[in-house]
Amino acid sequence: MSEALRPFAASDATSRGRRHPEPPPRYRSEFQRDRDRIIHSTAFRRLEYKTQVFVNHEGDLFRTRLTHSIEVAQIARSIARAMRLNEDLAEAIALAHDLGHTPFGHAGQDALNACMKPYGGFEHNLQSLRVVDLLEARYADFPGLNLTFETREGILKHCSPTHARELGDVGRRFLDRTQPTLEAQLTNLADEIAYNSHDVDDGLRAGLLEIENLEEVELFGEPYREVRARYPGLRDRRVIHEVVRRMINDQIVDLIETSEAALDEARPDSVDAVRHHPEPLIRFSPAMREKNLALKRFLRERLYRHYRVHRMTGKARQVVQALFEAFFEDPRLLPDQHREQARRLEAEAGEAGRARAVADYIAGMTDRYAIAEHERLFNPKELT
Repeated sequence: MSEALRPFAASDATSRGRRHPEPPPRYRSEFQRDRDRIIHSTAFRRLEYKTQVFVNHEGDLFRTRLTHSIEVAQIARSIARAMRLNEDLAEAIALAHDLGHTPFGHAGQDALNACMKPYGGFEHNLQSLRVVDLLEARYADFPGLNLTFETREGILKHCSPTHARELGDVGRRFLDRTQPTLEAQLTNLADEIAYNSHDVDDGLRAGLLEIENLEEVELFGEPYREVRARYPGLRDRRVIHEVVRRMINDQIVDLIETSEAALDEARPDSVDAVRHHPEPLIRFSPAMREKNLALKRFLRERLYRHYRVHRMTGKARQVVQALFEAFFEDPRLLPDQHREQARRLEAEAGEAGRARAVADYIAGMTDRYAIAEHERLFNPKELT
């Protein structure tokens, strides 16, 4: 595949390598090795039971963090292939980008961040990096998954200067104001395409969104009217599938064509030239960016703030906060492995270390495991 890549695409030859040196893989690329390690990780399997918008037990057809990650990977690979960039790196980043997400989606993250505020805060983006660098325990020679620099860099989409200084090489670009690889840039936007479009699908399926209101949003309204005109007798679910796939296609086509024009103008001749360009070279057109923003505003007001979603997020906050307070106040309540980690990190960093160990444990929970732990701790009938 490397012969087909463009000069500014990421490749094994230009990789900055791994934190712990390893012999090169046989019969696969370095980024394929990254992808395979991610897929076989415990954190990846847990994504099946972590919320995207709707709690897992609310329905079998709603998206989870796992299905979302697979959808992002598919979109990222399609874009990378069309632009002759490194598909394997884009796929690895996409599959790993949510590994550190808490149970209960953004509500869980917000609750855990509030609990961790005195101890450095919590952000799922940083936690994903922490998972692949430290928390996965699978290999004899190193902690974590020992991924390449380029995959780790792509996982870290944003970062404060304070955290960037603590992260060493992978945080350097946030201090130097340089760019990540094109594969990281396109995967970031593939994530945006996937969650916006598929939240529309899930919102309609749940009955929380109405087509009549969505018609006012250009990114949905244009393909909806096109589908209705072309297939006047089509039933609702098939109409929605046709509209959502057109929404995704429209965004991908716009992104590829706009990015190719930007690359033609910038003429980077290497990965380093991409890194030192003053702004990302993978981008939407201004018109598509405005359509995306309008859809995001609509989803924020009509879906994420819907009273049914708000009830779920309120419960999620209570569960996460109660778990954190219980485990932080009495680490003896933690399972053996996590209790030992809390003891070790507290010896290194005091209360902040203990809090980080508790956050690691909670962030690794699935929705149903968090609910079960809450029951075990606070329901007098649950004694084990």
